[in-house]
Amino acid sequence: MAKKVNRKIRMGMVGGGRGAFIGSVHRMAANLDGQIELVAGCFSADPKKSKLSGQDLLLDSSRVYSSYEEMAKTEAALPEGERIDFVTIVTRNNTHVAIASAFLQAGIHVVCEKPLAFTLAEARQLKRIADKSGLVFALTHNYTGYPMVKEARHLIQKGKIGDIIKVVAEYPQGYALADLEGPKENVGAINNWRMDPHVSGASNAMGDIGTHAAQLAYYMTGIKIKELSAELSTFIPGRPLDDDGNCLIRFENGAVGIIYASQVSSGEENNLNIRIYGTKGSMEWHQEYPNDLILKHHEKPRQVLRRGNDYLTNAAKDFTRLPFGHPEAFIEAFANIYLEVARAIRDRLEGKKPKAYDFPTVDDGVYGNAFIETVVKSSGSKQKWTKFPSV
Repeated sequence: MAKKVNRKIRMGMVGGGRGAFIGSVHRMAANLDGQIELVAGCFSADPKKSKLSGQDLLLDSSRVYSSYEEMAKTEAALPEGERIDFVTIVTRNNTHVAIASAFLQAGIHVVCEKPLAFTLAEARQLKRIADKSGLVFALTHNYTGYPMVKEARHLIQKGKIGDIIKVVAEYPQGYALADLEGPKENVGAINNWRMDPHVSGASNAMGDIGTHAAQLAYYMTGIKIKELSAELSTFIPGRPLDDDGNCLIRFENGAVGIIYASQVSSGEENNLNIRIYGTKGSMEWHQEYPNDLILKHHEKPRQVLRRGNDYLTNAAKDFTRLPFGHPEAFIEAFANIYLEVARAIRDRLEGKKPKAYDFPTVDDGVYGNAFIETVVKSSGSKQKWTKFPSV
């Protein structure tokens, strides 16, 4: 008989200390449904900053660590119910694999920011470790957490728009243009770690936000990329990595598509959007207006499905907290990943058989790193098309 676990799921965090935007987003999201509590962390590679960040969060000082290695070892030695159940990793790209591996080998479940790894080879290495451990591993591609994205995915699976023949996913931003302002000698300076190939990896714009567009296309349609033709550009002089990228896509089912990402699209904020065309109709979703899903059919008026309404399916309802007319957005999308992670971990703690949970996994991370590597390879090649690796 399964045992009942009458406590919150205990969370640790690596990274996300003072001044870190994404760390506070994760903490708010994890806390939203009252199922998770933060009890420990190593919030910076600087031990002093880690301790100060722990004070900010009112944590027991004995559970605030100077290194992730110390944290993994010490937490694993604590009794079940006292030690952390999982760790969230919100550090820079080049550190994910080492940190995740340490906690998996310590028997602790993992939630990790994207991209999964610095390279595809590292991503595959981490997948082997995660698969062998049998532990929960979630990747925070947070846009998959929006209720109307889940509704779209469900409708596509049910054949609402027929067979998929074209996908257009784009993520334009304009913030990097600000780096062209100011003294001439500052232009091209690496003032954002995502622009540093030693930290970020082989790509900036396509690696950082283009992977979100690619993942969203895969999550909603269930169709993987077969091959692509890409061009990466750097418009800010002196930058070693791309700030704009464009890809023509061929999917495994014969569909075609376009994925583009840009950080030099003047006036854009976070305009991730996707349009999916099928043989019976099409749909589109915009991250800046996330509560709407637009359905279009030939010779019929377009429909706008709205989050929170009774006419939606359980795919959206199960991840909706507020009635219609009360917008839900970015934090709630992250929270939906944490909600499913908490369910998965609680089921394991109670001895229940794991089931299908709705969050991106280590496999999605490998797919993302494969996308980055193929885009970079294609952009530097004279060939028109580059085959997508098997993942």
